[in-house]
Order: sequence, then structure tokens, then C-alpha cells
Amino acid sequence: MDAAGSLVEEPGSSGALLRVLRDGLRRAADLVLPPTCLSCCKPAGVAGGLCPSCWQGMGFIERPYCEKLGTPFVSEIGEGALSPSAIADPPAYDRARAAARFSDVARDLVHLLKYGDRLDLAAPLGGWMARAGRELLGDADALVPVPLHWSRLFQRRYNQSAMLAREVSRLAKVPVADDILLRTRATRPQVGLARKERASNVQGAFAVAPGARIRVKGKKFVVIDDVLTSGATAEACARVLRRAGAVRVDMLVLARVVNFE
Repeated sequence: MDAAGSLVEEPGSSGALLRVLRDGLRRAADLVLPPTCLSCCKPAGVAGGLCPSCWQGMGFIERPYCEKLGTPFVSEIGEGALSPSAIADPPAYDRARAAARFSDVARDLVHLLKYGDRLDLAAPLGGWMARAGRELLGDADALVPVPLHWSRLFQRRYNQSAMLAREVSRLAKVPVADDILLRTRATRPQVGLARKERASNVQGAFAVAPGARIRVKGKKFVVIDDVLTSGATAEACARVLRRAGAVRVDMLVLARVVNFE
């Protein structure tokens, strides 16, 4: 099962031809090597998808949800509805969208991409994100992946947020600006920290790169990350871009922690 969806291409275009060739090669490969689930490696219906059990456990987010935070509602409230959390404590970013809840399946996929060298996951996960963020991507000027500090990048060898951004860019035709935001200091991993500790941990950790302000002023950005938990990293990035003159900053992640409202 695959929730990535695809953007419409003109018949006869190079993109459409490449898609036909890619689909043909995928079908041929499936005959030789039956597709397995991205998460648990059990048989799956299609390559790059999930088995029925993991699909059900993934927790894809669909409407109705808060228009600002992207958190799902238990029932339909009305178009443009905001959650109590968004009203009581508005975020520094304009809107957030996530492909799924931070379920056990989503957590495992993030860990496989982030720490398990499963670089092949970037394409399907980025596809789910592009689907979830269509309304943010329509008039965005650029995608900005959350940067890693150089020391962390050296250890990990790649930035998972940048990889997801490239896949979203490929589908949505929005350029990636991975040289706009810098991580100016190494921070502790956010895992295990309380909400206030997370905010303190990333305070002052991001900056607009020297000479990049002219590219930020008056522009609309979608910041790309793997997970949105407390929102501390998202808030820090949004504030930095806002201070540099961005007119809109949205967040697009694979998964987010959800408290139903």
C-alpha cells in the first residue's frame, strides 16, 4: 500500500516517460523479488509500501485537523478550525503538516533512515510528505531542511532532513535551499528532554548563513524535518527565518506527536 500519490504530468513529457520506465522496471523486479514492507520486511502489496499491519499502525493523518498545527480532530469541527492549543499558544511558524502520527511504525522508519543507513527510505517517506504538504508547497519559494551541526553531520555522514527535502522537491518541483540555515552550535539530542529543556537546548542554535539574508527577505519557506515533537526546533528555525524577513514559514515533517483535541 502506498500513500505517496503523484503529481500530474503532461502526457509525453520527459517526466511521464521516466515514470513509465520506472514503473515497468519496478514491476519486473517485483516478479523476481516480491516486495516487502518498508518497516517489518514482511510481504507487501507493492514495492516501497507497507504490509497491511504496518499500514494500519502507521496512523496517516487526514482531515479534519487543525489548520495551524496540523493535529487531527476526533470529529469534524468546520473549515479553518483551530485547536485549543493553537489558539492558546500560537506557534512561531504559520502552519505545520505531517504525513502521520509518531506511532511505533513511524518511529521505526525514522530510526532506520536516521541511524540504520536505510537511505532507500527517503523516496517513499518523502512521497508521503509531499502528499501531506500539498497546500504548503503550492506557492512556496524553497524548502529548507533543518540543518545538522557539522560535527553531527561528520558522524552520521548525511542529514536525513536534507534527504527528505530532496525527495519532496523532486515531486513538488520546489527548490531546496540547504545553505540558508546554519546550526551554529552542537546541541544535545532532544530525545528524553522535557518540553522546557528542548526549547533551552535549541535556543540560539540556528542562524541564517552570512550573505543569505537577501535570499530570505520576502520569501515563503517550508522547513523540512523528520519528526515534530514539542515543536522547539520548528519554533527556533521559524523565528530565525522570520527575523531575516521571511513572509511565511511552514513546517512539513514525516511524523508528529499527536494529542487528539
